[in-house]
Amino acid sequence: MQTELAMGQGAGTLYDKIWDSHVVRSYADGTDLLYIDRHLVQEVSSPQAFAGLQARGLPLRRPDAHLAVADHAVPTLHRDRPLREGLAARQVARLQQNARHFGIPYIPMHDRRHGIVHVIGPELGFTLPGATLVCGDSHTCTHGAFGALAFGIGASECESVFATQTLRQRRQKRMRIRLTGSLPRGVTVKDVVLALIARIGIAGGAGHTIEYAGPAVEALSMEGRMTLCNMAIEAGSRVALIAPDERTLDWLRGRPLAPQGDRWAAAVADWRRLRSDPDAAFDREVDMDISDLAPQVSWGTTPEDCAPVTGHVPDPAAVSDPVRRRRMEQSLAYMGLVPGTPLRDIRIDRVFIGSCTNARLEDLRRAAQVVRGRRAAPHVRAIVVPGSAAVRLAAEAEGIDHVFREAGFEWRDSGCSMCVAMNDDRLAEGERCASTSNRNFEGRQGKGGRTHLMSPEMAAAAALAGRLTDVRDWA
Repeated sequence: MQTELAMGQGAGTLYDKIWDSHVVRSYADGTDLLYIDRHLVQEVSSPQAFAGLQARGLPLRRPDAHLAVADHAVPTLHRDRPLREGLAARQVARLQQNARHFGIPYIPMHDRRHGIVHVIGPELGFTLPGATLVCGDSHTCTHGAFGALAFGIGASECESVFATQTLRQRRQKRMRIRLTGSLPRGVTVKDVVLALIARIGIAGGAGHTIEYAGPAVEALSMEGRMTLCNMAIEAGSRVALIAPDERTLDWLRGRPLAPQGDRWAAAVADWRRLRSDPDAAFDREVDMDISDLAPQVSWGTTPEDCAPVTGHVPDPAAVSDPVRRRRMEQSLAYMGLVPGTPLRDIRIDRVFIGSCTNARLEDLRRAAQVVRGRRAAPHVRAIVVPGSAAVRLAAEAEGIDHVFREAGFEWRDSGCSMCVAMNDDRLAEGERCASTSNRNFEGRQGKGGRTHLMSPEMAAAAALAGRLTDVRDWA
């Protein structure tokens, strides 16, 4: 899988270095044919791609470069029962059949390696620095936390990767976001990325690959870096990157699918060169000091509709741009909110702690610290869905499941769960949810459901209060 990096001459960005090392052919229209090292396959985007292969009588070029797992449609309760007949059951069965037919490694939902693709990829060492990695899911940018050039693709592109192990792509512009300062008390990387998107907008990174840099990024754990990269797509960017460092290497060392022995030493020597040159040119630069941030919550129906929890629901009448004003009015109508309402007065019905953004062990540990020795409000139904079976087992070994259960939370099996409402976990119409997921579009968590994005600690505190609240009041 490893491709030796072609450094070339002159200064270059991390993005350009990985891109250049994977170019198979360049075309007159400015596009390049890229070699794709690894492909994560799930049940939603793959059926059409597999069907295309079979219709054309094409073999799958490199079965070992793919890894299949069902995560969107799987239930998080009653795994011991057969899946109820319906679309979800058909999607899971079809993925298993296709993986078997084409010889792709498949992880069933009862396996100890099961989980959300963007959680298990790094856990297994399938995600590696300097690799090109794709998946039929927009949050594939998560894997950029390890210095992988990772991005989501559509069904026809999945078919191309199956058949040729290549994709024809156009190089993007480069954007560097430098984070400085230290996280204040009660503030997490989820608050940072929500505040960033509120600042630059949901199209702020459109057409650009984002490279996160700066001392605040270097100080983040790998879990924090994955959260940061995961939501780059919510700022309009398909790709996010963080240069690998010693923290990255320590996290990957010994992972089942990572290089071992002499191959590990050779890979590390290669990975240490994966960083932008000091004089590399970026098309856009954004600097953000995180020292004065407060915990963030979303109030509208896009991730840029966020504000400090100490604030109020904004008034569209105060906005001069008629397009923006109209969109705000529509958002507030859907969310059932009145301008001027203190965010901390908004009552909630549900809490969801999970998703490929915030369902790793570090996230669950921090949320458990908030609820330890306390009880969720009687009217709130709260669920905790670990991002993988490995996370669930590690959390149970630490007693984290007992902390949540004693606080009145439901403890579930791994999967995408309520993030995407393609399974049994969803909001009823009009229900309001404090969610650690990444999207708050209309109907995202269920038809008519209302989503407020926030950190795991903030969601845990909301469960206790029965409304949006400032986690710093619960410390």
